[in-house]
Amino acid sequence: MSLGDDQEGSGGYGGTGQTRTRYPEGAGDVYGGARRSGRSSSRSLVTVVGVIVLLIAAIAFANRGGDDSSSSATGAGSRPDTTSTAASGTKPVQSTPGVIPTGYAHDAQGAQSAAANYATVLVSADILKPARRAELVQQVFVTDKQAALTAKFDQAYSAEFLSKLGLDQNGDAAAGHTYVSRTVPIGTKVTSASATSAAVEVWCTGLYGTAGADSTDPVTSDWFTMTLQMRWADSDWKVDSFSQKDGPAPVPGDDKASSADDMAKAVEEYGGFTYAR
Repeated sequence: MSLGDDQEGSGGYGGTGQTRTRYPEGAGDVYGGARRSGRSSSRSLVTVVGVIVLLIAAIAFANRGGDDSSSSATGAGSRPDTTSTAASGTKPVQSTPGVIPTGYAHDAQGAQSAAANYATVLVSADILKPARRAELVQQVFVTDKQAALTAKFDQAYSAEFLSKLGLDQNGDAAAGHTYVSRTVPIGTKVTSASATSAAVEVWCTGLYGTAGADSTDPVTSDWFTMTLQMRWADSDWKVDSFSQKDGPAPVPGDDKASSADDMAKAVEEYGGFTYAR
């Protein structure tokens, strides 16, 4: 439910349908093998137990403390590569509940942290609310782009558009309903960077839809990638422009869908996170 300057794909929450293959149920090994004998099963069990014992011993050895020469040789003060999926250990941005985090580090890692947090704002239920939108735009975007983007958002998220989502002109759902739009960054990647700018891709999954007993737009999930052009301005990273495209998306699982009441309750009770690279 986002709006980008150079938007790719559908540009919204809806994704293309996927076909799930259901295999027939019946006796026999679904992988095509013959049924194994009891002796073979016993031998396999012994092997598995042996592997588990070895793993436990290896974990215990790896976690063992001490000042031996092997531990000092690994370089205890070394830092992981910031391009990996592991956290770098650098202190993340300061944040206050209910307020968009600010004060990011002036480096590629800071740009990624900013992009991840801004992505959750740009694809949120609050961005649909006119009373909140102007405030969010001021906090997320560079100053010289705020007026144009506010007008663009207002045009895209018109009363007619909100009505199609089951929302009133203030972006609120009808009584007994809860509109859900929550984004979860899965990972980030810098595709280009300089001292004053960075292009960051944020791979996301999210929930969107209306939770309610008679909702015609039930809450579902999607996968998308946002590309945010970041600029260093006023001693912080801000968004200069952004776009969105579908995917990459995994094969859907077979999870049982929750009731509308359970979904609405979960969204209200579980708060979001501050993201840092």
